[in-house]
Amino acid sequence: MAEFTLDLNDDQKQVRDWLHGFAADVIRPAASEWDEREETPWPVIQEAAKVGIYSLDFYAQQFFDPTGLGIPMAMEELFWGDAGIALSIVGTGLAAVGVLANGTEEQIGTWIPQMYGDANDVKVAAFCSSEPDAGSDVGSMRTRAVYDQAKDEWVLNGTKTWATNGGIANVHVVVAVVDAELGSKGHASFIVPPDTAGLSQGQKFKKHGIRASHTAEVVLEDVRVPGHCLLGGKEKLDQRLARARERAASGGGERVKNAAMATFEASRPAVGAMAVGTARAAYEVALDYAKTRTQFGRPIIDNQGIAFQLADMRTQIDAARLLVWRASWMAATGKQFESAEGSMSKLYASETAKKVTAQAIQILGGNGFTREYPVERMHRDAAIYTIFEGTSEIQRLVIARTLSGMPIR
Repeated sequence: MAEFTLDLNDDQKQVRDWLHGFAADVIRPAASEWDEREETPWPVIQEAAKVGIYSLDFYAQQFFDPTGLGIPMAMEELFWGDAGIALSIVGTGLAAVGVLANGTEEQIGTWIPQMYGDANDVKVAAFCSSEPDAGSDVGSMRTRAVYDQAKDEWVLNGTKTWATNGGIANVHVVVAVVDAELGSKGHASFIVPPDTAGLSQGQKFKKHGIRASHTAEVVLEDVRVPGHCLLGGKEKLDQRLARARERAASGGGERVKNAAMATFEASRPAVGAMAVGTARAAYEVALDYAKTRTQFGRPIIDNQGIAFQLADMRTQIDAARLLVWRASWMAATGKQFESAEGSMSKLYASETAKKVTAQAIQILGGNGFTREYPVERMHRDAAIYTIFEGTSEIQRLVIARTLSGMPIR
């Protein structure tokens, strides 16, 4: 078990500095353009692939960092550069986590490389869980997967929404209902391979923030996938469903994780780290501005009203980072989230990002309200952290139910 420390080791510092340089030199100069275009920044993703950032190997190295700090450190630096572009670079990771959390070794080895492609032929992947009537309430999911035993195929029908890279992905990971009577415990995840008939992109959303990241509906009409595309395999699914039916029949209260929840639980501290990166970026802009902007013959940071805001901003950012690092370290060292520490990290970091970016605009005054300064974009981007992968309200519900011992459905 790795010993806990707040000091990054030399390898981690080297990776952090490398990522920071890429964020400063490649991501930031392109941020405003791709935000205005509201398109996937393929040239930037390709540059990330060329240097090894957008690759399975890089994320695997960070994922298996024994301290657990590899992924949150990487997320913070990339999102410090720009949230929209960074999400385009890391969005494939959610689908990859879905496969890692639920798939067999063969499925992991087969499908995750196809999610990334290579530097000469970049690909992306999409994780499709949310639906028009099933966001936080995953139990209301309507997308169905029916097994055709004669052909050993699963037939998927339904509509997914809010899918990062939805419709443009090479590989889609789709969560669907296989047993409606079991609610969220009757869900399973499926790989939809490239060019599968029946899968199409629906509405592409024009968003308030993270506009360089592609978000769209995914429509599934009689989509047939081979039996081996069921993550984890049919035998494992049948066993899990049988246990869930037995517990339902006996009135047992033991919790069974569903496919979507398993993915979200593994990724929430990483989302917290994204929020920390955006908050830190806005804070640094506000700090530099406050030191150079002069009013009434002195820098505005000499005014207590500004200085105290900056002190609070920095304190909240550091506190958010520590919560993210704690949750990441706990996950890496096999410690249970007995008090929903993962949700705590996502909740606090998300709320901090919204608050800090709003304060940054206030410190810059009229300049902060214009697109000539990046804090306006950062504030728009920060709004998503309290919404996706579990709203702040859902995080509070998870925390409260964990503390009280109530089941999380």
